[in-house]
Amino acid sequence: MNKALKKRFIAGAVCPKCKAMDTLALTKENNVEKVTCVSCGEQMVQTEAQVEKVVREHEQVIGVFKQ
Repeated sequence: MNKALKKRFIAGAVCPKCKAMDTLALTKENNVEKVTCVSCGEQMVQTEAQVEKVVREHEQVIGVFKQ
């Protein structure tokens, strides 16, 4: 049985490919974060280790994706 992934939309975010706003959804599975544009299908993936290198102390960030 496949467990449905919970999508969290990123308010105000713009897709780097199609430039649509408010279409990026964040999912997390097996400590891997994936951002998918629900408009064009563009995907960005990174592990938690990659996120930890970028996040500064005492900040609350879901993820940092470089384009």
